Amino acid sequence: MIRIYHNLYEEMISLDNLNKSYKKARKGKGDRWYVIEFESDLERNIMRIHEELKALDYEPRMMKRFVIRDPKTRIIFASDFRDRIVHHALCNVIEPIFEKLFIHDSYANRKRKGVHAALKRFDIFKKKVSGNGRMISDAKDNNMVYGYVLKADIKHYFQSIDHEILAGIIGRKIKDEKAINLIKKIIDNNFSKTKGKGMPIGNLTSQLFANIYLNEFDYFVKHNFRAKYYIRYMDDFVILDSSKEKLEAFKYRTNSFLKSELEIELHPEKSRVIPLKNGVNFLGFRVFYHHKLLKKSNIKIINKRIDNFIKMSREGLMNKDKVMERLEGWNAYAMHGNTYKLRKRIEKRAIKGLNL
Repeated sequence: MIRIYHNLYEEMISLDNLNKSYKKARKGKGDRWYVIEFESDLERNIMRIHEELKALDYEPRMMKRFVIRDPKTRIIFASDFRDRIVHHALCNVIEPIFEKLFIHDSYANRKRKGVHAALKRFDIFKKKVSGNGRMISDAKDNNMVYGYVLKADIKHYFQSIDHEILAGIIGRKIKDEKAINLIKKIIDNNFSKTKGKGMPIGNLTSQLFANIYLNEFDYFVKHNFRAKYYIRYMDDFVILDSSKEKLEAFKYRTNSFLKSELEIELHPEKSRVIPLKNGVNFLGFRVFYHHKLLKKSNIKIINKRIDNFIKMSREGLMNKDKVMERLEGWNAYAMHGNTYKLRKRIEKRAIKGLNL
């Protein structure tokens, strides 16, 4: 029996939940001016949010918009700090509900998941599909194994999410009008060129809603197509199989489902069937059977960042410890591949540039 949830709104707007949400929203940002300003009259500011939500008068403030190029150009949105508290308050209550519905092999923005877990799962699947590394007849090296991958992502995913469809999906589980209305206010607060479409990249709620939206697709892949070896990381997904023809057919069926049910579509240039022996670009790495390499674009990015960090350090805009902390964060990501020499080379370059 499918459980339906009622009367969630009071829990969302409770002072206890709002205080917990404030602590989550400020984590790692205690020195930011907007956090300091909010904390200058903390109790009153929390109470004001509570009273607005209780009276159904709450309205999100306009977000700030900025562009990053890392490596591709993306528009990122930053919500006002008080709105981030509300986002956490909402997610605190509804995320556990939908977490129970998500499939095992959805890896983005979930506890105990992430890039490392997704790459490990890919390693397991490539062994199964290739028969533990069975090589093709004219193999030139030990990475030339049997098997294929449908590597795909969704065209302009966040900009294309349909608000009405999303609200309908959420509404099948949550029968609380006040909670749904709050969700709609948050969804509608964006800079989308098309009315009723799109969600801002950067919001905590957008990450959760994006996973909820594609959970419909996950169930189609697992239950209708019965794909055994499927991994999704937000709008980037792979399906592994021993049959190229089967994956080509599924690519067509996938696009039909996405268009008809969710009003989104596969990226025509980034969605194709690739032999495992060629190596597969996945989550920033080029994955072969016996090793993983960082994509060249990612190496260019970290080199550019190091240059910027060194410049900022010399100008007094970033202390040296902060630079090394950022570098350690990148190392934690890069070490998922065969990158020891690369990491040592970049670390040496940073140390030399900072005169450490």
